[in-house]
Amino acid sequence: MSSNVVKRPVSIAVVDYDMGNLHSVCKALEDAGATPKITDSPDEILAADGVVLPGVGAFDPAIEHLRSRHLIGPLQEAIGSGKPFLGICLGLQILFDRSEEGNEPGLGVIPGVVRRFKSEPGLTIPHMGWNQLNYTQPDIPLWQHLSPQPWAYFVHSYYVDPTDKEVRAATVTHGRQTVTAAIARDNLMAVQFHPEKSSTAGLQMLANFVNLNF
Repeated sequence: MSSNVVKRPVSIAVVDYDMGNLHSVCKALEDAGATPKITDSPDEILAADGVVLPGVGAFDPAIEHLRSRHLIGPLQEAIGSGKPFLGICLGLQILFDRSEEGNEPGLGVIPGVVRRFKSEPGLTIPHMGWNQLNYTQPDIPLWQHLSPQPWAYFVHSYYVDPTDKEVRAATVTHGRQTVTAAIARDNLMAVQFHPEKSSTAGLQMLANFVNLNF
């Protein structure tokens, strides 16, 4: 039986850099028992029990907005500190070295490149809608209490291609292309899909993330 109950409220910094609506993520974290705070303060990010980096939009503006708020260093420091860190959608992509979408360097936390889906007959780009995950790290805490191949909601034209394939936590198949849908390494997790839009399975993932703080 799954459970969304945590032992005590935990503070989650939800990073605000003007790249998406953050309130649905905050609502899901609240439902899991956390105390989320939307913030662009480096001090608040570093003081929080955990960090969520959401994002919707293009790679270069995301990096430019983070740089203008002096957040690149603090985000790298937060990940390096060992506290639970979750990237969502664009928040996954900007963890990488660079993207075919733009020219700005990424955070460089995960070696690799963000690539555009290759065109093929009948393939719709962006990859939009519900699709099933295939676990490549089936035992990580993020997948607790989930079915073997849960459905998740995607909206993206680019996907991450990590240099070290061992960091992949799940893949998804779109057309003839199987690409990375999630990564996990130590305290760092990030997903290409939107858990806050992925019904019961997605809300369980966010609850699992909150429980990582214990």
